[in-house]
Amino acid sequence: MRPIVVTEFITLDGIIDSPGGGDHPHAGWTFKDVEFDEAAYEIKGRETEAATALLLGRQSYDEFAPVWPSMEEFATYNAMPKYVVSSTLQDPEWNNTSVLRSLDEVAELKQTDGGEIHVHASARLAQGLAAAGLVDRYHLLVFPVLLGSGKRLFAEGDKTRLALVEHAAYGNGVTLQRYDVVR
Repeated sequence: MRPIVVTEFITLDGIIDSPGGGDHPHAGWTFKDVEFDEAAYEIKGRETEAATALLLGRQSYDEFAPVWPSMEEFATYNAMPKYVVSSTLQDPEWNNTSVLRSLDEVAELKQTDGGEIHVHASARLAQGLAAAGLVDRYHLLVFPVLLGSGKRLFAEGDKTRLALVEHAAYGNGVTLQRYDVVR
């Protein structure tokens, strides 16, 4: 079984909306509001090495597909299989991308051979995966910012128990929190 890892930049109040840019009134909060500390992003290198596929929601696909293919730092992600959960996307143009029409198809993908499947951004998808019991791990870089509104990672719903498997704090106030979902 392939583990699904949800990896996010998240504010202390649980917002994952527009961390690098976008249409949120405070878009770019990871760069504008917190001093850069390279050590805080070390987890991203480990994620790139561990991921064998990307799983994205339609909106994140639409935002990433025109940009990531031209960025050298995303070469590994660009080469690996990508899956977009969408009921409307036809003929994705980003190389090596397939469309899954439902969370049932995600559950089938999870049962195949292979390594970790990583979910970046994709708030609605992450919430749906969690509600369906498909998330195995969370990688959170928690920023010392309160936005008050925006897309949240965690929706109201069932209680979920998590086990902290790694944590770190950085000089800029960002913390790394890695959790396994306890079943």
